[in-house]
Amino acid sequence: MSYLGLNTTTDDHAAKASPADVRRKNRHLIFRLLFPTNQYSRAELGRRTGLSRVAVSDVVGQMLEEGLLRETGQAPSGGKGKRGTLLSIDIDRLRIISIDLTQEHLLHGAVTNLLAQPLRHAEVTLNTGSFVSVDVIIELIEKMLGMSDGEVIGIGVSSPGVVDNGAGRSSTMRGWNNLDLSTPIAEHFGLEVNVSNDVTAAMLTERFFGQGGPNMLFVRIERGIGSAILLSDTPVIGELHAAGEIGHISIDLDGPLCPCGKRGCLETMISGTALKKQLSAADVEQHQNILARAGRYLGQALSMPVGLLDMAGGSVFWAPHIYRFYGQPNIINETFIDAAQQYLDAATSSSFHKHTVIRRCECGPDITVQGEAIAVVFQHLAK
Repeated sequence: MSYLGLNTTTDDHAAKASPADVRRKNRHLIFRLLFPTNQYSRAELGRRTGLSRVAVSDVVGQMLEEGLLRETGQAPSGGKGKRGTLLSIDIDRLRIISIDLTQEHLLHGAVTNLLAQPLRHAEVTLNTGSFVSVDVIIELIEKMLGMSDGEVIGIGVSSPGVVDNGAGRSSTMRGWNNLDLSTPIAEHFGLEVNVSNDVTAAMLTERFFGQGGPNMLFVRIERGIGSAILLSDTPVIGELHAAGEIGHISIDLDGPLCPCGKRGCLETMISGTALKKQLSAADVEQHQNILARAGRYLGQALSMPVGLLDMAGGSVFWAPHIYRFYGQPNIINETFIDAAQQYLDAATSSSFHKHTVIRRCECGPDITVQGEAIAVVFQHLAK
């Protein structure tokens, strides 16, 4: 099931499900129509969902009581009838704790509202070495709980590497192998816990607060390279929860040896670490040549999934930490993006394939904690 909650539920379909399932699906549907900033009356929600007045009133009443929704004033007059009351997401009562485990030397946390807007931040500095214990994560969550000014409905943890059923199955960055994250955190705090891959979390922020649409290939370039795929507003996870490993597509079979065992993986060619090494001894002209070549490699890697998935207009590129490596805000510049776009166009253009645009995401440094908070909200709705 898509935790973005886009599957619709009508009264006809509801008759085939249990009352608890019907209520859960209906509130998911209503919340999704309002999220993040829409305002609709009960009557308009009924028209848009196909639900009866009784069903809408029942679900909305429960969500108002829980603090998920709030009434925000009168709807515009549409005739002689009584004006309805507008509903929106309530940002004042409920809170989420969202943790980002992707930064090299610290853990970053935020208390957010239901719109995933960070209200307060906290950090824990890491000791030397890559391994991060669950105890350190719990320490940061305790600090965040003390900073919350509302009821916390859940905790989100965004992790690099392969994430499966609340566990970090594999993360070379954090030194994890089958580390259960959700169980000890849930038992310690008695709260719902969601654990997501960091790129999938970032993609959700781009989807709701950036330029992303319901079909999107999201690429994140930092120390390594990862990607996430959204099809019809459903994240593609993969059978082994490893979908999106674009960094380990081999671009050059005779290229550098990758820790995964292959040669010439994209990650060894254009990751932040790889580009830093290539650019460190290069002059200005060589910089542009290196970046153009890196862009072509990205376009080459993107061309196959874009073509296979018919990802028209849905490719997004984001690389904020490279700014920090070099102190140059334009290091992932037009040279890089133009080269990637030109290669992608040449490899995918056809009479039946719409032009796919590579864009730089502009959501900012809180993109990961915001996306993880979104995941927690939709998990909470599925209770």
